[in-house]
Amino acid sequence: MPRGDKSSYTDKQKREAEHIEKSYEKKGVSKKTAESRAWATVNKQDGGGKKQAAKKAPKKAAPKKSPGAKKKSASASKSPGAKKRSSRT
Repeated sequence: MPRGDKSSYTDKQKREAEHIEKSYEKKGVSKKTAESRAWATVNKQDGGGKKQAAKKAPKKAAPKKSPGAKKKSASASKSPGAKKRSSRT
């Protein structure tokens, strides 16, 4: 696609750019400048030409855990003070 080709834009984006361009021309901006500002505005608002919907990869099923598979360690059940004392001995 050559630079400046507008075929990748939706009809709505093209209408928006045309409307923006006309409003700039009303303010006294040259046609060339008005057109470039209009397309810059459309690009900023929509992120460029029309986008294809992103394809999501199917989620992988998480492995099932058996009940009681995760047990607390002995240090996890101790209070913070008890942990400090037991590590010093």
